[in-house]
Amino acid sequence: MSLQRVLTGITTSGTPHLGNYVGAVRPTVRASRLPNTQNFYFLADYHALIKTGGAPERVQRSTLEIAATWLACGLDPEKVTFYRQSDIPEIPELTWLLTCITGKGLLNRAHAYKASVDKNHATGEDPDAGVTAGLFMYPVLMAADILMFNAHQVPVGRDQIQHIEMARDIASSFNHLYGEHFTLPEAVTEDHVALLPGLDGRKMSKSYDNTIPLFAPKEQLRKLIMGILTDSRAPGEPKDTEGSALFQLYQAFASTEETAALAQAYADGIAWGEAKQVLFDRLEREIAPMREVYDALIQNPVQIEKTLKGGAEKARAIATPFTARLRHAVGLRSLADLPSGTTTKAAKAAAPAFKQYREKDGQFYFKLVDAQGKLLIQSSGFPAPRDAADAIRQLQSQGETALVALQDRLSLTGDRSEISTALQHFAPTVT
Repeated sequence: MSLQRVLTGITTSGTPHLGNYVGAVRPTVRASRLPNTQNFYFLADYHALIKTGGAPERVQRSTLEIAATWLACGLDPEKVTFYRQSDIPEIPELTWLLTCITGKGLLNRAHAYKASVDKNHATGEDPDAGVTAGLFMYPVLMAADILMFNAHQVPVGRDQIQHIEMARDIASSFNHLYGEHFTLPEAVTEDHVALLPGLDGRKMSKSYDNTIPLFAPKEQLRKLIMGILTDSRAPGEPKDTEGSALFQLYQAFASTEETAALAQAYADGIAWGEAKQVLFDRLEREIAPMREVYDALIQNPVQIEKTLKGGAEKARAIATPFTARLRHAVGLRSLADLPSGTTTKAAKAAAPAFKQYREKDGQFYFKLVDAQGKLLIQSSGFPAPRDAADAIRQLQSQGETALVALQDRLSLTGDRSEISTALQHFAPTVT
């Protein structure tokens, strides 16, 4: 089984809440313990600046709280790459490279931007009133976060799936122009809890001020749970699980058997106060041990800073050489590398290239062509884009050796000497 790279981040703009835990922290901590995975978890403090203009202390405090949350929930920094986004200068550089090949039309379709424009239209404002370039460019920065480490899987809430699809589009555009450098990522969600409800029944979000802090003290947690909005049905009256924020919250933490038991209690007319106590007890059972660790970590910010710096070193060991390869690909090169004499534009551009594409059968294919466009290698279909990309990288890094390993997947249409020469072109730039 091939190694799967998993990446996710949390924006450092507020105190971690149950929605963050269920949608991002818990599934990725679980994923970090799976075999054949390489995991990248980061604090998205560049993203936070979109929301926190004029509140630097908020970003700093949130960074501390979210880092402590990851660690308290079981993330092992020795086994994963755990870092702060702003400690990786290659990420904003990649953001610019991607910006230069990303269509404005693609960004116009981003949900957050469209929501802001629609709100302005509804109030008679200029369509872009209050819309910063940071908000508009958010999907490109997110794509850079993902593509820098060529993540295969990105655990996200359902509302973030569009951004993963946009990252795939951006990666495809770059690969088409400059050769195969990026893996096309896939979103991973826990469907039944992808959007956790808040105190008022809407999506749990800091922007709605309806969150339940993950590590609120026990009595504060109880008070918040008891304040969740419910309908007016009295004890003894059957209650619907569908649309019940209380039930959805419980389901996100309970086992299948526990969930079924509460569903039956709803049908039997459980009192809302009793149902809230059931939810509180279930939450406290899972959260209390982690809260104790969190409280100790939050008192030791120096140790957390040391942990993040160590993670940045691991991340940059990948990001720095990869960025050098990308710089070379787009033409940001030393002038000393120019060949002597006059070189035509066509000659400079001429080079073998891998082309990845999708056919009408839904399968993903690639081909290797020489500098004149002659077909040298044609692949058979792969069920997922990452499988085709992995095969391309194998050919780039192993050259002719990979032809044997992939022989059942490849049709060699060029002369063996032509194929060998073309594959040698890629070897010096692979890290």
